[in-house]
Amino acid sequence: MNLGMNARKLGRPADVCRNMISVRLRFGLTPALFWFVSVAVMATPSGARADDVRDVLLRQTQELLDALAPGKAEVWDKYLDPDVKYIDETGKVLTKKEMLADTKGLPAGVSGRIAATQYEVARHGDVAIATYVDDEYETYHGHELHCQYRTTQTWQKKPEGWRLIGAQVLAIRTDPPAVDLPTNLRQEYCGKYALTPEIDYEIRCKDGALEGQRNGRPAEVLKAEASDVLFVPGRPRYRFVFLRDAQGRITGFAERREAWDLLWKRAA
Repeated sequence: MNLGMNARKLGRPADVCRNMISVRLRFGLTPALFWFVSVAVMATPSGARADDVRDVLLRQTQELLDALAPGKAEVWDKYLDPDVKYIDETGKVLTKKEMLADTKGLPAGVSGRIAATQYEVARHGDVAIATYVDDEYETYHGHELHCQYRTTQTWQKKPEGWRLIGAQVLAIRTDPPAVDLPTNLRQEYCGKYALTPEIDYEIRCKDGALEGQRNGRPAEVLKAEASDVLFVPGRPRYRFVFLRDAQGRITGFAERREAWDLLWKRAA
């Protein structure tokens, strides 16, 4: 749920964290490009210290974030370059006009705050690249939500000051809550599964828990998100979704990577 999004878009609580960031003014190069930039901040032609540039950009970024809940579009208008390009966490590219049009205050029953943390800057002449984590807390009709996003920005020094010219936002994923499974259900998953004749994956019951191992790789812990849905801690983008026949017998599993599946068949 965007702190600054139009009230008409406010909907299901489950969508709150996923959508909340999409109108934040966090503009910059893609995270991949950031790593090609030296972490050291270069001295400005005017002799300004690196710390000064970081302080200015951090202050302006926090101003933008603080303007979201009350819907202060004038703050966003001040710091956005007219030709800014903003890529939200869904991959959508937004213009300044689109961003400002979506700058609305939060509706009744919804409140929140965002802090720019882990802020780093590298300056190159009149351009500065910043990366940081949006640490977001929201109260949605009495329910507390916490989300984090990695934002990479590009700022350019203009006669009127530093202005944002581009950005990309990535949602920081975390493991889902794990649930306990009854012993008989855990045992149903145990066995070998094949992706190809040369590639297999074995699930074992061990000490009241589950572990999996692909041939040629180390064993890994498996936890349950729900019945017939397992995950490996530390790999929140992946799921093992078990498939059953009409009689309820497990025939294999889909190794789900975001919205794409690799289908593994249960070995005899």
